[in-house]
Amino acid sequence: MKTRYLPKIAGVILVFTVLCGIGFGGSASGQDRRNRRWDGYPNWGGSYDLRQTALNAGYNEGSKEGRSDRGRGRHSDYASFSAFQKATRDYSSRLGDRELYRRYFQIAFSRGYETETTGQIRDDRNDRNDRDRQSERDRDRNRNDNRQSRGRNWDRYGSYGGSYQLRQTALNAGYNEGIKQGRNDRKRGRHSNYEDFSAYRNATTDYSSKLGDRELYRRYYREGFENGYEDGWNGY
Repeated sequence: MKTRYLPKIAGVILVFTVLCGIGFGGSASGQDRRNRRWDGYPNWGGSYDLRQTALNAGYNEGSKEGRSDRGRGRHSDYASFSAFQKATRDYSSRLGDRELYRRYFQIAFSRGYETETTGQIRDDRNDRNDRDRQSERDRDRNRNDNRQSRGRNWDRYGSYGGSYQLRQTALNAGYNEGIKQGRNDRKRGRHSNYEDFSAYRNATTDYSSKLGDRELYRRYYREGFENGYEDGWNGY
């Protein structure tokens, strides 16, 4: 009697084992997709959950918009997306500071978007991403040590292509506006999100078509603005 049931029992065990393997494998794969590694991204403080949630939500949204634009053969400015402007998807007050959440969201959005798009601004995505990460690490060091401000030393800023004049003009214009706004906010005892400033959103001060690519100009301008703002807010 017992011998007759052994094949059936063995078969049930085999099926159960296979199903469990699929379940665990699928679960692990899903977890990898949800929990990307954010080591190359800046850390401006806040809780672990705030940073992880914001980066994940921003990257997902940026990737979605990037795939959409790639299908249409275009490259948009980040500020044209309402999700980037609001930067509050998946945010809840229990996570902590809303403006800090927005900063994480927006940088991840830009990375996710660029990962999915090709060509117009970026010739080599991997090299550009490496430069971005280094730029962010430099920026973090500068924020943590006021003595190491990059100021107007343009050699210490990112280089994403374009002419010398385009890069210098954009960085200078962005830094000038950023330090002005940073000093104003320092006097008021507050730290704003860059996106709150129309000059940062537009990022075209002093731009002219003879300089070259407008979107590339805007990218340099914003990097200059961010560093200028932090210098102004820190008392430079």
